[in-house]
Amino acid sequence: MKRNRSIPVMLAVAFTSAAPFSAPLHAEPFTFSPIVQSKAAGLPRAGAAASAGLATTGVAAANAKSPPVRGTDETLLKFSPLRSAKAAPRTTSPQYQTWMSSEIADAWNAGFKGQGATITVVDDFSSSRFITGNLGTGTQSLRHGEWTRLEASMIAPSAAMASHDFNSGRTVALAKSGLNVVNLSYGMFAKSGYTSNQISWSGQETSLISYATNGSAVVSKAAGNDAVAVGASNKAGNTDYLNVALIGTQSALFVGALDRNGTPTQKANLASYSNFAGADVTVQRQFLTVGVRGDLTNLYGTSFAAPIVSGYAAVLGSKFTTATPTQIANRLLDTARTDTINGYTASLHGRGEASIARAIAPSSID
Repeated sequence: MKRNRSIPVMLAVAFTSAAPFSAPLHAEPFTFSPIVQSKAAGLPRAGAAASAGLATTGVAAANAKSPPVRGTDETLLKFSPLRSAKAAPRTTSPQYQTWMSSEIADAWNAGFKGQGATITVVDDFSSSRFITGNLGTGTQSLRHGEWTRLEASMIAPSAAMASHDFNSGRTVALAKSGLNVVNLSYGMFAKSGYTSNQISWSGQETSLISYATNGSAVVSKAAGNDAVAVGASNKAGNTDYLNVALIGTQSALFVGALDRNGTPTQKANLASYSNFAGADVTVQRQFLTVGVRGDLTNLYGTSFAAPIVSGYAAVLGSKFTTATPTQIANRLLDTARTDTINGYTASLHGRGEASIARAIAPSSID
């Protein structure tokens, strides 16, 4: 591929001067105008676009300074700008909350709390956009990344937690020892129709895709909230190319949202906003679901499904301490339940609902 044919992929939010734009996935997503710029067309590079703001179909809109919000849509995540974040509580003592699957308490009681694993959360840790929610530790206003990090740490309370701001564009560092898990509750969008060799990634996404491809880390990726198949175009004609790049990689998991934690007698449904596996068998084999109880927490979306699976991966790694990230990812996929989902079908639900109880049950892992 010739460098002068590459297409930077950016989403217009949280502007920076050196990296592709990216944004959290939300339950009822904002309508963004992504910047898709071609050097062949003589448009500026990604770093030069920060001051230009939004662009549509390659035409710069120089006066745009903030991403538009579709006024006619209900936004389930309510952002409150210019608030100060309260410190998120951090404890190694597990505290079961009603939004969690009851299976996690059994895993903790068996001594598996994520010890020895590191969960790196790549997300928004620097913007002035705050979300009010409550994961059972009291009502707080936190940034998107602070919420996803807190949620993952509550599922795996003994795991080491690391944060990487998704606007940095820098290579994501992994821990030098123990199991590495990376949580991605964001997407990289551009107009649909490009091929993978037309996408120019920053060092950040290049490293993440490499970790999933090489099996260096379990990569838990929020499937998205456009109610379309993973890798498909949404209603705005945009595609999450980070999803596309992770299809077929050995240790990446796509995570969709259910409306509850399912049981055989109280089955769950796919959340109305959640992306689904679709007809691609490769995606189906990588796709898991978990319950997202926004009715209890005020935190909706697959953004808050992925950290649960990240926590599960760390908990599983604390039992199978020599397992590789690929083995951990495969165990979660192979032990997912289908009897807890209404009308289960692989094209919607992939492998089914993640079950940490089934995943940790065997004495060894393949």
